[in-house]
Amino acid sequence: LGWAVWKTYVGRPESNQYRIQAMGLLGGALRLSSQCEAAIQIFKAKLALLERFWPHEVGSILGTQTNMANCIYELGRPIEALSLEREIYARRVATLGASHNTTILNGNNLVLSLLKLELWDEATTFQRDQLLPAARRSL
Repeated sequence: LGWAVWKTYVGRPESNQYRIQAMGLLGGALRLSSQCEAAIQIFKAKLALLERFWPHEVGSILGTQTNMANCIYELGRPIEALSLEREIYARRVATLGASHNTTILNGNNLVLSLLKLELWDEATTFQRDQLLPAARRSL
């Protein structure tokens, strides 16, 4: 289905919103079918277009980077994925604030990556000192 959507919109200008959405759908479909290398290439291209034509769409940029981090992790590069997740979380805090639901969700992704790398102390400290207070404030 991802390829069908892409083929429908590939002929449109690079600045077309439907084309960029089709790229996201194709990248997601490739990731779900365990074709993460190909998905990363699609997400990189989408990210370049977002930064070029829609630099103010920080949520879309960070969402695309989150998809890339997930692919990178699935390819067995957890340290690289963790680095990207730290960057994403920091930008979410800067743009949305620490207590925003999306920021907390990205923080939880970061904690999960820390746990997978057995960085127990850092995961515990981050969860206790950053995420739990932010979650309480958001209620």
